[in-house]
Amino acid sequence: MSRTLVVWCADWPVAAALGEAGLPRHLPAAVFAQNRVQAYNQAAREFGIKRGMRRRDAQSRCPEIQVLAADEARDARVFEEVLVRLEELRPGVMPLRPGLVALRSPARFYGGEAEAGAAIAECVVGLGIWDVRIGIADELFTAEQAARSAGLQETYAVPADGGSTAFLRALPVHVLEDANAVSLLQRLGLTTLGGLADLPGADVKARFGAQAAWVRQVIHGEGARPVTGRTPPPELTTEVAFEPPLDSAEAVCFSARQAAEGFVKGLATRQEVCTEVRIEVAMEDVTDSVRTWAHPRWFSSVDLIDRLHWQLAGAVSGKRGGAVTEVRFVPEVAVSEAVHADGLWGGTNERVDRGIARVQGLLGHEAVVAPVLQGGRTPRDRQAYVPWGDRPTTLRDRTLPWPGSIPPPAPARVLAEPWPAEVCDQAGRQVLVLPRGGVSADPARYRPSAGQPWQRVASWAGPWPVTEAWWEPGGGRRVARFQLVGVDGRAWLATFDTDHWLTEASYD
Repeated sequence: MSRTLVVWCADWPVAAALGEAGLPRHLPAAVFAQNRVQAYNQAAREFGIKRGMRRRDAQSRCPEIQVLAADEARDARVFEEVLVRLEELRPGVMPLRPGLVALRSPARFYGGEAEAGAAIAECVVGLGIWDVRIGIADELFTAEQAARSAGLQETYAVPADGGSTAFLRALPVHVLEDANAVSLLQRLGLTTLGGLADLPGADVKARFGAQAAWVRQVIHGEGARPVTGRTPPPELTTEVAFEPPLDSAEAVCFSARQAAEGFVKGLATRQEVCTEVRIEVAMEDVTDSVRTWAHPRWFSSVDLIDRLHWQLAGAVSGKRGGAVTEVRFVPEVAVSEAVHADGLWGGTNERVDRGIARVQGLLGHEAVVAPVLQGGRTPRDRQAYVPWGDRPTTLRDRTLPWPGSIPPPAPARVLAEPWPAEVCDQAGRQVLVLPRGGVSADPARYRPSAGQPWQRVASWAGPWPVTEAWWEPGGGRRVARFQLVGVDGRAWLATFDTDHWLTEASYD
């Protein structure tokens, strides 16, 4: 009977983020989601970093920790290289999640389970992934737990014919993925899976859930999951070679048009569209031109030829002997076409998209940005800019409470630099915000900036006090925000900062 082998790349989100950023993998690093630690590597573990720890707490323990953003798409994309290499050794891999993959053990081919594990570990280490662990057992769940019990670049083989039961019974209950079931088992005094296995099956499912009941079945030799190999993804890269090489951008684009149409058609057959493409241009006697293009919607064949022409305009012009020998279209991001389907009232203006993309090609990818909304206390904090066509992935969550933020509606115009303002009471004295959050007097007159006339206050709201970075030396910064409406109908967002007033935004 074929045994199951599981490859576990520990702390994979951190390894994938460091690898894609080109950073050394030995640095202490952690992946953060919603400002809390989601994953961390061994170097960070030595500083006491824990899952769920706040970012500022993690940085206080390890100031040099690399702060990385969570990105599930990146984790899967980088892990694809591992899957491809493993398929070369043993076809039929079964990816469980990024960093974890199962396959049928090739022990007979390599002369033993230890030898098979060593060969596969060597293959993964060859990709620059050092923290890899191998587990081998009769079925999938036991093999995964064996991999998590193995040492660095080592293989843990659970004995066949009954060895799985003894191995699983000794494991702690926290290997269950259901946090509620783990908490309940521990409160009942059951600390190992052996205690779970001794309970009646019907009671386990009713009290602890389906996942715990399935693990109990596995311990008793039932409910094993078979290893089903994945279907390798189709090769979506499209390339066209030129013999003899072409030295004209127009000739290259004309000859590459059919390849661009085939690229889009190949994605369409899988009901997908490409939103980010890498165009590689191989040339004679000069450095190859490689550029990644993003699209706010999705690439058509016309869009691809446009990007190719703009790329060639800068790569070929002025370079003698730089004739083009090959063009390749490589999809960086392909998504379901349903995500970008037109709504009931149509989509975006394609001419505008093409015009903006051309400006971006001339000025650089980061030179053309689009504003997006994110979470934050102040109007300026809620603004973020991302390159045109990119999908924002590191924005602050807008659904969080954000204590101290102003109530809606949001101001229409946020000043790049706040204006020095003045707010006075009926006697002409500056209105002050008291330590307990009250005001010294009602605002009666205000001036948004030094160059504008005084206005009488028709109505006002506030203050909304906020203490920022109170843990820093000196006590941080304490401000209070007000909404002021003048008799002329204009409304402003004013801020009292320590002893002076500022105008942050206006309501148009």
